[in-house]
Amino acid sequence: MQPQRPWSRRAALRSLGASAALLGASAVAQGQASSAEEVYEALRLQRGETLRVAGGELKLVVQPNGAGADWLRQVHAWVDRAIAVASIYFGRFPVDRAGLLIRGVPGSGVRGGVTYGFDTSAVKVDVGRESGPRDMQDDWILTHEFIHLGFPSLRRRHAWIEEGSATYVEPIARIQAGQLTAARMWRDLLNDLPKGLPAPGDAGLDNTHTWGRTYWGGALYCLVADVELQRVTAGRHGLQTAWRAIRDASGGNVAFWTIEQALTAGDRATGRFVLTDLYRQMAPAAFAVDIDALMAQLGVRAAADGTVVLDDAAPLASVRRAITRAG
Repeated sequence: MQPQRPWSRRAALRSLGASAALLGASAVAQGQASSAEEVYEALRLQRGETLRVAGGELKLVVQPNGAGADWLRQVHAWVDRAIAVASIYFGRFPVDRAGLLIRGVPGSGVRGGVTYGFDTSAVKVDVGRESGPRDMQDDWILTHEFIHLGFPSLRRRHAWIEEGSATYVEPIARIQAGQLTAARMWRDLLNDLPKGLPAPGDAGLDNTHTWGRTYWGGALYCLVADVELQRVTAGRHGLQTAWRAIRDASGGNVAFWTIEQALTAGDRATGRFVLTDLYRQMAPAAFAVDIDALMAQLGVRAAADGTVVLDDAAPLASVRRAITRAG
């Protein structure tokens, strides 16, 4: 474990100031600085509890803002589940030390989260004070944010791989933890991946920053890479091997890396150049993937009732099963 550092507002803002040019417009940088300041200040000053997690510790600060004891119990159980999911995927909790701020807000359901990787890793998530057990059990947002912790911070133009990988990895990690079915994941991918395809005028993932290309274009890159890695290594390695190696080499999102550093670390672990070669295809220019053909090869077929049929006789059915198998 790294030496403990204080939850420092000054360090967080210093890091933001150094990277303001990378964040884009000054108004964006100022908004990020304001949000980060509040989160790091809460983690530094407010009473919380330290959770021992595999490979490190997580400081949890909960602001109920009027929520009752049942809500607090549900929040703790939800946090424990997300910790378990992220730890299974990475083989340990994604970072040595992190803080988690949970804020109770009006309404129900998990309302959104954000992850910071400045002086120390931090996550903030808003949760409706009227949330019931089902709202928390079905949530994916906290797991998504924890997955972010295991990948180094990159330049803003590469946000697609940070957001896309968290989008892709989150359901796989939940399957490995027994919290989601493979059929549900493949149904969602079948429905949502087309949102990530290039539209007319697209200039590649590094240069086209729409919502669809950032989240689902990035997820499509991850799926294609995962399939190819599983195929060429006969199931010995996949994206999980690469992402664990990237986490181990970088230390997680507190590191500021180039995308080339990250992909090279992943390629070195798998013994293949799949990540780098695919990046050279999909990042600088529009690159269309035939999703229907790929899904057919994997044995994923839409049924008339909106569910999916998983065909174990399909050519790449073994690859499909390997993708969600616990590593």
